[in-house]
Amino acid sequence: MNIAYGSVAVGLAVLAIKTLAWWLTGSVALLSDALESIVNVATALAALIALRIAAQPADADHPYGHHKAEYFSAVLEGVLIVVAAILILREAWNAWENPRVISEPWLGLGINLTASVLNGIWCWVLLRAGRELRSPALAADGRHLMTDVVSSVGVTAGVVLAVLTGWWWLDPALAALVALNILWSGWQVVRGSVGGLMDEAAPEDEIEQMRALISANAEGAVEAHDLRSRRAGRALFVEFHLVVPGEMSVDAAHEICDRIEAALHGAFEGSRVTIHVEPEHKAKHSGIVVL
Repeated sequence: MNIAYGSVAVGLAVLAIKTLAWWLTGSVALLSDALESIVNVATALAALIALRIAAQPADADHPYGHHKAEYFSAVLEGVLIVVAAILILREAWNAWENPRVISEPWLGLGINLTASVLNGIWCWVLLRAGRELRSPALAADGRHLMTDVVSSVGVTAGVVLAVLTGWWWLDPALAALVALNILWSGWQVVRGSVGGLMDEAAPEDEIEQMRALISANAEGAVEAHDLRSRRAGRALFVEFHLVVPGEMSVDAAHEICDRIEAALHGAFEGSRVTIHVEPEHKAKHSGIVVL
């Protein structure tokens, strides 16, 4: 949660710095950079709200928890990115029709570069936290921030070229390129979040790891089949059927289930495991072979 609060603080600081750079120069390319920072602040606030909701425990109305709230945050971020891109394209078109000389370019670029460095450091923090915490909201925020850093570097280089050559049309052209880059970023964020909202299965490498753990820890059972999984934010839901000998006692079958669950919980933090025990005549002779 502290990371989410940090994102809001960093976003506000970067927005203030980039707005100052645009105010000094009048560059539409630097304006596009500042507009993207407004999106960063809005999405950081959305991620903070989503994380607070997702952290709430399961209740009677939400027995599986509130983890999917993070995906709604990521989708909202994608929509805001698209809105920012449209605003930037409009400003770029106006500047293309009425080219303007950039004032105080070196001071403005130096200030803008300071914001880019701050963004780059925080981007690294967010991406690392998103991987470690398996948080779609933090990961989406980090990916978008990386796009912001890359576009800021491109904008800085382009404005330098415009100042040195006097080709002032480069300023709106760069702004348009930034907008297109932001649109691509928004599409990537939305696409990844929709997969989570649609109960997309865990990645293939994780499924193979599950199969191996079940096989290695199901001694006494006959087989396991119909393995299914889905991710919801940081939670991983796993369910499958476990076939045991018909004469096996409930206590013995339960002990096997406990052993498998412990192995899966150890490998996948935040996993929720559901096992349906079946008698031997339900075996499909396919799926996971017990070692």
